[in-house]
Amino acid sequence: MSTPADLEFDVVIVGAGPAGLCMALALQSMDLAVAVIDPAPGTQLAEAPFDGREIALTHASRRRLEQLGVWSRLPVSEVSALRDACVFNEDAEEPLRITHEDGAASQLGFLVPNHLIRRAAFAAFQASGRATLLDSVLVDGVARGRPWHRLQLADGRQVAARLVIAADGRFSQTRRAFGIAARMRDFGRSMLVCRMSLEREHDHVAWEWFGRTQTLALLPLNGQRAGVVITLPHTEIERLQHLSTAAFDEEVTVRYQGRLGAMRLTGERCVYPLVGVWPDRLTAPGFAAIGDAAVGMHPVTAHGFNLGLASVGSLAARMRIAGTHGGDVAADAVLEAYAREHRRASLPLYLATTAVVGLYTDTRAPARLARRMALDVASRLAPFRRRVARELTGLQPVLTAAVEPGGQVR
Repeated sequence: MSTPADLEFDVVIVGAGPAGLCMALALQSMDLAVAVIDPAPGTQLAEAPFDGREIALTHASRRRLEQLGVWSRLPVSEVSALRDACVFNEDAEEPLRITHEDGAASQLGFLVPNHLIRRAAFAAFQASGRATLLDSVLVDGVARGRPWHRLQLADGRQVAARLVIAADGRFSQTRRAFGIAARMRDFGRSMLVCRMSLEREHDHVAWEWFGRTQTLALLPLNGQRAGVVITLPHTEIERLQHLSTAAFDEEVTVRYQGRLGAMRLTGERCVYPLVGVWPDRLTAPGFAAIGDAAVGMHPVTAHGFNLGLASVGSLAARMRIAGTHGGDVAADAVLEAYAREHRRASLPLYLATTAVVGLYTDTRAPARLARRMALDVASRLAPFRRRVARELTGLQPVLTAAVEPGGQVR
């Protein structure tokens, strides 16, 4: 029996970030009334501000974005090739190398600014015209029920939905409103990200550099530019954030040991705390979590957004199968099948990431010896390098299928 409300939808997605918008796009060919709710105004969603983050996309993620009409809206000049990757340990001259030849492709993946993905996803969402945007409004509360949930909005309206999808980030209030707890791992560090120009060529090779007291990454961008990622205790990050530009340039050049010559800041410095989140469950009756609300990854393995797109593909595929056979897209069996599938895809990566971060931020001598040995062994094992590379290029599929907008499940 329906519960009276100001608005009724089959599906309400809370969060108009890339995961939420892509979820709406993945459902656009189904005969469903869909709404997306977000506290930001539409004008801000359309022109998402620069946030410093460069997203490493796998080939599979590119295909998903192509199918959803997002990829074609990205500025070609801002899509940078991720050709190869190197992992350095402390002062070692020879890193572990993962090459495009290992992946049997011309490059391992792609680097795209996060704010441009957000803009492109919103443009595709607007162009589709199939879902309703409820912007500039917060969800104040949730009254759970079957077959309808009621969402109380801050402006006084009530929205009824048969299925509520949380896409409001790793600290999801929607997930919490459905009674789902989450285990949070505070890594006790913060990450500073920015763009810098380089004196020397990067050859489109990404670096991950584990030092004794710091973790550095270099993400190669078109031209002699790179995304710089520095992970340190928060007090150190705060100091770096407030240095003068000249002092910052000098210190970062030294931290990267001059391997790329002089480095010069070209934009804003952005800081993010590092917290991993693993919810106890992904679903409840009439509810599912996707994107970072489903698993909040540490960025060291660069799999967070790729996993988010995989969650969209998996949930949409399960809903489409149910709808094609005349079933309920919000049925417990549909949502539980999604949860099992996405857990299988994300748990190994989450555990491995946590282990890697633990090992490579431990400054004690046994841990330093262990990581030197681990990288040495990995660098000698061609099958290991090929598996990692082919997961990125899509020749070793590990994540879930996507749904094409035209209705095909792949």
